[in-house]
Amino acid sequence: KNDAVPLPLCPSTPSARLLSSPSTTTTATAPHHSLLKMSTPTNGETPMLTPLTAEQVTLEIKDPVDPGALEQARAILKELGDGAAVPPASLLKVARRLGDVPPASDPASGPDPVPSSLLFVSKEECKAAFDALPPVERSALINIHARVRAFALAQRASVTDMEIPIPGGRAGHTVAPCQTAGCYAPGGRYPLPSSVVMTAVTARAAGCAKVILASPRPQPITLAAAHVCQVDVFLRVGGAQAVAAMAYGVAGASEPCDVIVGPGNKWVTAAKSLVNGYCGIDMLAGPSEVLVIADPTADAEVVAADLIAQAEHDVVARAILLSTCSDTIDQINVHVKEQVAVLPEPNRSTARRAFQQSFSVRCASIDEAIALSDSLAPEHLEIHTAKADAVGARCGNYGGLFVGRDAAEVLGDYGAGPNHTLPTGGTGRYTGGLSVFNFLRIRTWMRVDDREKAQGIVNDSIVMARCEGLEGHARAAECRSLTAIPAYKTAKPEVP
Repeated sequence: KNDAVPLPLCPSTPSARLLSSPSTTTTATAPHHSLLKMSTPTNGETPMLTPLTAEQVTLEIKDPVDPGALEQARAILKELGDGAAVPPASLLKVARRLGDVPPASDPASGPDPVPSSLLFVSKEECKAAFDALPPVERSALINIHARVRAFALAQRASVTDMEIPIPGGRAGHTVAPCQTAGCYAPGGRYPLPSSVVMTAVTARAAGCAKVILASPRPQPITLAAAHVCQVDVFLRVGGAQAVAAMAYGVAGASEPCDVIVGPGNKWVTAAKSLVNGYCGIDMLAGPSEVLVIADPTADAEVVAADLIAQAEHDVVARAILLSTCSDTIDQINVHVKEQVAVLPEPNRSTARRAFQQSFSVRCASIDEAIALSDSLAPEHLEIHTAKADAVGARCGNYGGLFVGRDAAEVLGDYGAGPNHTLPTGGTGRYTGGLSVFNFLRIRTWMRVDDREKAQGIVNDSIVMARCEGLEGHARAAECRSLTAIPAYKTAKPEVP
């Protein structure tokens, strides 16, 4: 892992020596959002990516839950029953107020239909949306579904029931899915049918008996994705109210979910933090991010396109470039500016705001770039270098890894196979992305068939229980001993 990978020299520094010693890694001392005097490239233009040094970059460990959104989500959950099955009328009231469904006075809402007709999408409506799609869009949905399902099924097959012998018996574990999965698909700035596929298909592959989907103001393509994924229940609400409806169930309409997964806005994240424990969640996701490690062999035009693809997600998204070559950074900046200028709206404005908090770092070596990347643990990590496989294999912390020029992160977004719901904000240091394992329970068991052969376990348990001061534990073990008399048979009651 520590073998240095020889790389081309940067044209702007022909005499540069690519350092490979771990001692070249710099300790971060200043936050990367500090107001810095930006250096100006030779062409005199301000770069899209703020140039920083390695010393100026550090991981921001932020609470992904926005305090204001948390209080608002808490109020919504309380209004909806705060733990009890959500009354449909209450859910409809909140959904109307927050714009998920038309207001009662809107002629489009019709003459006071029953709440369920506004809160839920029927399977027939989803099928009709799928049938109405152009053939190319139907084909894309089916293909993406098949690839994501194949990968998820392979994940599921990778963990199985097992058992081993123990003194006097056997012990093992069983792998079983939760019964009801809740899947959230955003419906804000852009419809995200891909999130329907990534969440619902994965739950199905894990073996969940029921899949409940929530997405506000769903577009036809989202309805069609729900049909392809064979969703059981489709709630047309979003935000904290959707999380409450999935966590606690909707009275008379849908049951509580055992786990809730999927990306969402700050109110979804806040609500997930509040119901965590009552049910399971996948993660508390923050703003999306991509980090690219590039050397002089990188295709600047392609790298720029990948950075923009991430920046257009949200105004708080972040694109990061680490390169061993100043010329490469300058070239990528030029392409970013040119490509952003011809984006349609609102994508262009969104990307420009996201680039205000994005940055580049000229690294002394690939070793330094890898160390800096590992310290940030980006959601998406792209490798655009010579011997990209070797460089990628040395990277330790990330949500998803994309190796080489043609392994675009957007291909992962749209169903190459691996899931696109990935850890953000440095959490890739200790967790991974959404997978079948989020829906599975590993349940252990043990059995003792031969009491005599189990005496070693019994004796050790007696000793350790008394080391911990847990006399009741010790006596419960003594009940299984063939030699010891349980202390409760000889002990005298203590005088109060």
